[in-house]
Amino acid sequence: MHTDGHDLRHHGDAEVRDDGSALVDLAVNVRADTPPAWLREHVAASLTGLAAYPDGRAARAAVAARHGLPAGRVLLTAGAAEAFVLVARALKIRRAVVVHPQFTEPEAALRDAGHVVERVLLREEDGFRLDAAAVPEDADLVVVGNPTNPTSVLHPASALAGLARPGRTLVVDEAFMDAVPGEREALAGRTDVPGLVVLRSLTKTWGLAGLRIGYVLAAPDTIAELERAQPLWPVSTPALAAAEACVSPRALAEAAHAARRAAADRAHLVAGLEEFAGHGVRVAGPAEGPFVLVRLEHAAAVRQRLRGLGYAVRRGDTFPGLGEEWLRLAVRDRATVNGFLRALEQALATTSP
Repeated sequence: MHTDGHDLRHHGDAEVRDDGSALVDLAVNVRADTPPAWLREHVAASLTGLAAYPDGRAARAAVAARHGLPAGRVLLTAGAAEAFVLVARALKIRRAVVVHPQFTEPEAALRDAGHVVERVLLREEDGFRLDAAAVPEDADLVVVGNPTNPTSVLHPASALAGLARPGRTLVVDEAFMDAVPGEREALAGRTDVPGLVVLRSLTKTWGLAGLRIGYVLAAPDTIAELERAQPLWPVSTPALAAAEACVSPRALAEAAHAARRAAADRAHLVAGLEEFAGHGVRVAGPAEGPFVLVRLEHAAAVRQRLRGLGYAVRRGDTFPGLGEEWLRLAVRDRATVNGFLRALEQALATTSP
């Protein structure tokens, strides 16, 4: 789907598909070396139950308990992407607004469902920070990411909650919130924000993109509307097993440790990128997610040169509000980052005018 020159269906996996198998992947925002062995074993053990239809009650209760909510405020989905489709198809929407730059699937799903979508474009000169005044007062659906993909901006929870209005559905995509130490600024678990719908993904931190598991947190009547739009048994038995395991105390402790490690690795990456300021490299920030957004001249040529040097990065021009001068880089361990920075130095040297 192309709108205004932006390919809303382009995702990071396209950078490493087919001929990208030998590339070091900085294009996909899934934590490296995942899923861990204990999680793979847990999911594998669920395969003995494949003859029965999936029963999501235990996983739903576990997710609810993780956020201190009743089960009626939780809906399990086939990844956060399915949740965007359910929102677009199930809710009565008169004026839909998507805050960009952000993950493009919400807008794509809304357009596929026949809705006209208005964009609020956050500006680089403002650090891609939320400008609540730019959101039309009569918008009855507002979609925003936190932390936002691809800008890595973490908006204050108070600023997002301030977008709530009577008669408005406020969708906050928190797919990467568990990669933020302490989950600062999270709205998941809040019941005092009217019209709030929080989307979470378990695929990023746990490396389960191929399994498809996520969930929605919202008021019971909204959950019921979304659930009616789902097909029967939308989440498989292995995905349900993964959901229950990923909200266990052991998993939450491991995710918290991974978030702290990623923050340190991100700081190392940003410091390395800042060494190339003389080459026109600028990092959008401050970055708070497990990825960083970078602006540089000749970004398309640099990206291709990096591929030749063995590294895949995510093009930024498919995100509304960004152009060809942007790249998104997933945070990796220090050894991988150091290798990437050496490759970037070569790429910049060979693409400079």
